[in-house]
Amino acid sequence: MGETLIKVPNSQKKILQGIVVSDKCAKTITVMISRRKMHPVYQKYVTYTKKIKAHDEEGAAHVGDVVRVIESRPISKDKVWRLLEIVERAR
Repeated sequence: MGETLIKVPNSQKKILQGIVVSDKCAKTITVMISRRKMHPVYQKYVTYTKKIKAHDEEGAAHVGDVVRVIESRPISKDKVWRLLEIVERAR
């Protein structure tokens, strides 16, 4: 799952795509963002991952879902992303 950066027309907000790894908190999901980047010295692709917390108002996303999140104003100490859409449901 590569990092997908899509710009919204007439907006400076970033959109990322990742997999939900936790939905245990109320109205919060943890999304794992993965991207592959060429190592400058060894010339091999290395997978970099980061986990971000996103606001999910309805609690619609669950573990294993592929989702898109969009940048937003700070919602809490750790949350600065909102759930934009669920791309694919977990099987």
